[in-house]
Amino acid sequence: MGLNSDRVIVVTGASRGAGKGIALGLAGPGSTVYVTGRTRNEGDAPLPGTVQATADEITARGGTGVPVICDHADDEQVAALFERVRAERGRLDILVNNALVVHDDLAKKGPFWEKPLSMQVVLDVGLRSSYVASWYAAPLMVAGGEGLIVNTSSFGARCYMHGPAYGAGKAAVDKMAHDMAHDLRPYGVAALSLWMGMLKTERTAAAFEANAEAYKRFAAHAESAEFPGRVIDALARDPRLMDRSGKVLIGAEVAEELEVTDIDGNRPPSHRGFLGDPTVFSDAVVE
Repeated sequence: MGLNSDRVIVVTGASRGAGKGIALGLAGPGSTVYVTGRTRNEGDAPLPGTVQATADEITARGGTGVPVICDHADDEQVAALFERVRAERGRLDILVNNALVVHDDLAKKGPFWEKPLSMQVVLDVGLRSSYVASWYAAPLMVAGGEGLIVNTSSFGARCYMHGPAYGAGKAAVDKMAHDMAHDLRPYGVAALSLWMGMLKTERTAAAFEANAEAYKRFAAHAESAEFPGRVIDALARDPRLMDRSGKVLIGAEVAEELEVTDIDGNRPPSHRGFLGDPTVFSDAVVE
């Protein structure tokens, strides 16, 4: 049981997009996947997708999908989520922190002070919510003697992407994973940050269509939304998982090493050469 089979998994922000794809990439016989999001009914959000639809597809693939309506800006709802996991399953093997509020003006051109101050919501539901979910998840994993926490991140942690709120949030979840890994290592629990490439999601499909020239370089090699889930699945099964704990990993490079393919059978390229190297943190410890 645990990281190889009969897994209990929580994927946050999984009504659609990367979260839905990751949940599907981790689905399969023996996997129970709790998927969280705020969208209960189709039409409640501008983009298609609900937690129920994601859970149903997980179940159709042989796993057990469990939809949970959860606003990750509300700590009490997050606490209730993990209490439910404890009560129903008694343990947690994998947590993927993916919940993020994508502000309507996130990709708007211009300096940060010309964007709404409410842009800081990406730090509330993204950075802060990842800490809160991990705080509740860690005791369940520690009690089981193994586990994996993954913070979804991007090259925006290193290069300019969507402005300082988004960049700071991604850089921070990278460092958060590194420091959590230090605390979790004695208990056999890993924590890492995974840089995803450009994903084919409901949101990016619209962006590709509206700005074909701007996204041309990335669209041709975009990853499916399931690709990061396949990478996380391979990491969880890798006997060397603890050697990777605390690191910032590029999904495409992990896929090359662990022989993971995308849903079309190909391996998307790494954008390291164009967008920058992952941050390497010091191993020094100051208690």
